[in-house]
Order: sequence, then structure tokens, then C-alpha cells
Amino acid sequence: MPRKIRELVSDLRDAGFYEISGAGKGSHRKFAHAYYAGAVTLTGKSGDDAKMYQEKQVKQAIEVVTK
Repeated sequence: MPRKIRELVSDLRDAGFYEISGAGKGSHRKFAHAYYAGAVTLTGKSGDDAKMYQEKQVKQAIEVVTK
């Protein structure tokens, strides 16, 4: 069963990522971290199922900043 977008957002925030205000339009949200080059963009509403590539991207981003 796929995870929800809200769960991915929670994981990012727990790892120290913050939302870039004004960077996303509509259902797009961008998250940045001081130790992560670039940004993680999540699309979809909070209750939507996350796509596999989104889960993978979030997991990889968290691994980079927790090393």
C-alpha cells in the first residue's frame, strides 16, 4: 500500500527539511535543507497516495542529510 503525501512531508520535516514558501504552485511543494543540494518537490494533495518515485526521492534525500 502506498504511503500518503502527508507522511512524506512529515518525514522530510522530521529530518530537518523546510518548505520553501512561494516556490510551489497549486499542489506542488518544495522542500530544502542546508546539507542537501537542490530541493525535493512533492506533488499532490496531503491525502493522495505517493508515487513510487516520490517515496524513493524522499528516502534518498533523507539519507544524504543524515550521513
